[in-house]
Amino acid sequence: MNYIKHLTGFFEKVAIDKTLNPTHVSLYIALFQFWNCNRFKNPISISRDEVMRISKISSKATYHKCLKNLHSMGYINYEPSYNPFKGSHVYLFNFSDDLKPIPKSDKITIPINEPVFELVNEQVVNKSCISSGTSISTSTEQALVSSINNTNISNNTNISKLVNLDEQAKINQNTNLFSREKKEKSSAKKEKVSIPTLDQIKSYFLQENFPELEANKFFNYFSSIGWLVGGKTPMVDWKAAAQNWMLNAFKFNPIEAPPDRAKHLNVGNDKDYSEPM
Repeated sequence: MNYIKHLTGFFEKVAIDKTLNPTHVSLYIALFQFWNCNRFKNPISISRDEVMRISKISSKATYHKCLKNLHSMGYINYEPSYNPFKGSHVYLFNFSDDLKPIPKSDKITIPINEPVFELVNEQVVNKSCISSGTSISTSTEQALVSSINNTNISNNTNISKLVNLDEQAKINQNTNLFSREKKEKSSAKKEKVSIPTLDQIKSYFLQENFPELEANKFFNYFSSIGWLVGGKTPMVDWKAAAQNWMLNAFKFNPIEAPPDRAKHLNVGNDKDYSEPM
């Protein structure tokens, strides 16, 4: 088979068929690649994941809709397989015989600025990408992709880019504003924390019948760590911290050393060792 004549005949049919869109053409080219690898023998066994990957179709609904459209319009013969371990069969027809010279009077002139195909309003949002090893779905969902000329595509692309940049700028502005408010609240919270003086602490400890030495320890300890509770949280109520210090003060007091038993062995020189014990 002359595949060049076949593709030429296919594109001649595409040029006059207004029901097709770019997704149909992309799907047919992917099937043609499978047919080429099979040395143009019918039928060919296809894998949905591979065909979707080659044709750049990411929606299952779009894939099945376009496949059924190609079948109904006579471009292929599609025999679905409902067995997950067996691929579906597709028969491709030879269009090289249909290639005939077209008189100049019969040629269709297409305006440059007008859409080549009819615009279709029905669209299906791509729900998920296809993972390998998935069986062919028999979903009845339908999807048609609207096609427009290259000028409109580029214009819509530029507009979408500008919209995305504007939205990103707004998101960054809101993020910066939130961070600034968070820092201001944090700094305001730190300003509310009152750091007591040593005289205030001494007065409070004496009021609670605790020695002045413990007040000095309390002041020196928390001054060295920046008046943080647990090393992380700023101290809000220093009197409550002082109460905890007083409750745990016995843990930090040194334990009296046990008496030296060796001193009890010292005896005077006047001991009489002749006396019985």
